[in-house]
Amino acid sequence: MSAETKTNAMRLLDSKNAVYIMHDYSPEDAKQQPNIFKTLVTVGKTGTNYVFVVPVSRELDLKKAAKAVGEKNIEMIRERQLLPLTGYIHGGCSPLGMKKFFRTTIDKSAEDFTTIMFSGGKIGKQIETSLGELAKAIRFSIEDISK
Repeated sequence: MSAETKTNAMRLLDSKNAVYIMHDYSPEDAKQQPNIFKTLVTVGKTGTNYVFVVPVSRELDLKKAAKAVGEKNIEMIRERQLLPLTGYIHGGCSPLGMKKFFRTTIDKSAEDFTTIMFSGGKIGKQIETSLGELAKAIRFSIEDISK
């Protein structure tokens, strides 16, 4: 893949020598593969932003998520806030390569898979990697945060 077509997420993995596979993706793929995860950006009562990565087939449990990060409560950020905050648009938000790092929590179901897939930082691009390889690029915790 040429340097021009790489996203910030891919460049970050490359810089950490993390092993990953890039996939083209369509919304129909999410219905067929249980290891596809979505990236959600929230804000806590304290005003702190958090990133949660949950299976596309499930929802973020806001109470569990708030407890996981020590907040009284959290809520999803508004769509119009996503691009200025993260550098990503809705549908192309990756937990990697945001404008700045936000505390990241991945749903414990990710441990059931050898690899997980998540947005590559651009609509239509997915990154597939193991949690071990992902840990080379970002810090994250594993918690029960979905319903």
